[in-house]
Amino acid sequence: MPEREESELEVVADQERDLVDLALRVTDNRRDAGLDGLVGGLDSVIIATEPAHLVPAVYELLRYTGLSCNGAYFEKDFQSYVLGLPGSASVIVRSRGPVNNPFGTLNKAKMTSSLPNTRLETFVFNTKNLKDYVAIQKARGVVFLTNQPIESEFYTFIQTVPSRFTGNSLGFIEWNDTPHVYTPRGGTNIMPDVSKPEYRHLKNISVLDHTATRVRAQDRNASILEFIALTNYHYDFAVHVKSLNSITSVSRRNPEDFSMVFTSGITQFTSDAESGPTEKFIRNYGTRVHHMAFKTDKIEESVTALKNDGLQFLLDLVGSEDEGLRQIFSEPSQHTLIVNEYIQRYGNFDGFFTRSNVEKLTEATAQQ
Repeated sequence: MPEREESELEVVADQERDLVDLALRVTDNRRDAGLDGLVGGLDSVIIATEPAHLVPAVYELLRYTGLSCNGAYFEKDFQSYVLGLPGSASVIVRSRGPVNNPFGTLNKAKMTSSLPNTRLETFVFNTKNLKDYVAIQKARGVVFLTNQPIESEFYTFIQTVPSRFTGNSLGFIEWNDTPHVYTPRGGTNIMPDVSKPEYRHLKNISVLDHTATRVRAQDRNASILEFIALTNYHYDFAVHVKSLNSITSVSRRNPEDFSMVFTSGITQFTSDAESGPTEKFIRNYGTRVHHMAFKTDKIEESVTALKNDGLQFLLDLVGSEDEGLRQIFSEPSQHTLIVNEYIQRYGNFDGFFTRSNVEKLTEATAQQ
């Protein structure tokens, strides 16, 4: 191995050891603060759209995923649709009226001017004791959007201010006796005005497997450490793709649960030509969730059916059954700016990604 390449690998290894050490320190602090066990798995994600794009965004998710519409409601400043699937986090798609948007400044980027209120805004996690969680995190300096949790007939809820590293907010919900009824106090349930197509291949597309947030190279560590400090997740591993100036980092609670992925540059942005597709995406769209990945069976058959129904893709299927994994990215939605990933793991595949797949998928984002 050439001396320079060996030296670069040593630097990467040192950086990873540093991050692992920092992450362990954060989880130790989390335990010592009394937070261990207070936060569970992912309950839901909240996607905001422009009012004119709300119904098309909902229909698009019904048409191209296994999600079904479980309800809709009006509240003071929002109209929302609740999409769900047994065993999966819910997806709440909403539009806000002419009110102050706490995500507004984060949405301003080169390619987002026509959709100034659109992004996946919030990841909501279950908690068994929201009162204690909020008290502990406030004492640790965490800032929430509301001074106190919001109460409804069905739940108590609070969310953080948007992160300066990721642009995401984290929400925490404690359910009463009836989970997954998201209508707030004072809200009005309405009959959903959109129905799911009855396509056989949609039964192959199931739960939300992971999402990936694009973050700046200089904010990679801070993004991961912030997330694990607020949840019961831990830092797992990363895949470095030096040729594309990109690192894909994975945080998990357990192997079967939803995973949070962070993709960043290895080095900071200098120019579109030199900085690679990850930093270029952030330059164009800002820090935000790039894609939602759905577990998919019969992935070849399913992708063919999705193509026949009009869904466009950024690349062909990557990986193979022999390698244990196949994946593909759709083109980004015109209504949410989010890419759908379809992913199938085969047999006893005990990894999460393969390096070759990560490289090909990362390279495909250069088309956005």
